[in-house]
Amino acid sequence: MKTKTFLAVAVLAGAITALPSSAQDKMNDLEIAHTAYTAGNIDIRYAHLALAISENAEVRAFAQTMIRDHEAVNEQAVALITRLKVTPQDNGLSQTLVEGAAAKRAELMSLSGKRFDCAYATNELGYHQVVNQTVEKNFIPSVTVPPLKDLLVDALATFKIHEGHAESMVQNLQCRS
Repeated sequence: MKTKTFLAVAVLAGAITALPSSAQDKMNDLEIAHTAYTAGNIDIRYAHLALAISENAEVRAFAQTMIRDHEAVNEQAVALITRLKVTPQDNGLSQTLVEGAAAKRAELMSLSGKRFDCAYATNELGYHQVVNQTVEKNFIPSVTVPPLKDLLVDALATFKIHEGHAESMVQNLQCRS
């Protein structure tokens, strides 16, 4: 189980980090906005799955926090693009994230009990680590529209807290390394 989880995180990390010198440097603000929104939606879907499967109070509380916080950021993003009268642009990174998430959801749906809880917690930790690093090191420095940059900076602060909570959850669940 742990190997599969790390493999999925590695695939996600590879999808994101394979792009910095080429595609991410060429991503425009509308592509970055689409990718960030997509990443938030993916985490919302993981959280809904956790609420459907897990009976662990800590996992359920974390999932509810993910839904609340990621939906709030995505609502802010929609308000921003509406105000700016622009349309986010789908791109290869967004598509890769969606494909990887579908495989991860399929894996998670096959689990139950502590195996699910540990796989979900470990995935959340890895997912937040990779996405946070990408937002901080690639997206924020590349964005040219100040309100989008501000939204990403604010969201990153929240998502770094999520990363810490996920790390704590992995430890509390005593997931094997």
